[in-house]
Amino acid sequence: MRILLKLSGEALAGPKKTGFDEDTVRMVALQVKKVVDAGTQVGIVIGGGNFWRGRTSEHIDRTKADQIGMLATVMNCIYVSEIFRSVGMMTNILTPFEVGSFTKLFSKDRANKYFAHGQVVFFAGGTGHPYFSTDTGVVLRAVEVDADEILLAKSIDGVYDCDPAVHPEAKRYDEIHINDVIAQNLQVVDMTASILARDNHMPMRVFSLNEEDSIVNTLQGKFNGTKVLVD
Repeated sequence: MRILLKLSGEALAGPKKTGFDEDTVRMVALQVKKVVDAGTQVGIVIGGGNFWRGRTSEHIDRTKADQIGMLATVMNCIYVSEIFRSVGMMTNILTPFEVGSFTKLFSKDRANKYFAHGQVVFFAGGTGHPYFSTDTGVVLRAVEVDADEILLAKSIDGVYDCDPAVHPEAKRYDEIHINDVIAQNLQVVDMTASILARDNHMPMRVFSLNEEDSIVNTLQGKFNGTKVLVD
């Protein structure tokens, strides 16, 4: 089985809301090691929001702001991959653009070679183009490398019909079809990513990173979150 795990930068920042919370990152690493040791191939995409939210600025060109965001995801992947290595995993980082000797250039063949050798593959830099988020990046990479599903580890425990932080009566879905996600604009991932997942039949599961062993439990049938169906 091959999965792509999407981690939000904010979730990895923990209570500090910026930078990294090493205890949180190490917790993720130990869970992923259990998954890899059990035979699952794991790719990782990390957002950049713990370092950069450029689209909130009115003083920076959108293209340049998005380029800064792409570099933020590279920093995140370098850091997290080192924590993964510290607990005994082999890792490699692929980017859609050259970053000197820091990463290697993405290709499907290269990613498959790393997966075949039991390595965790980090896909940094988004799609490499402005105006596309890491949501689109994770779906694109999942489709390209023939992943079985995407796991979205968030600060919220699933998909709701409205924002539970604003509406305490919000209803969480156990399952929802991607067509309903798109029609209701539920923002599981952004609209471009949702349509890409729909058109390529890429299922997703959404759950809270904050719950103990949530990554391991999701893959062992103890799932607590929302399944996004595509068929």
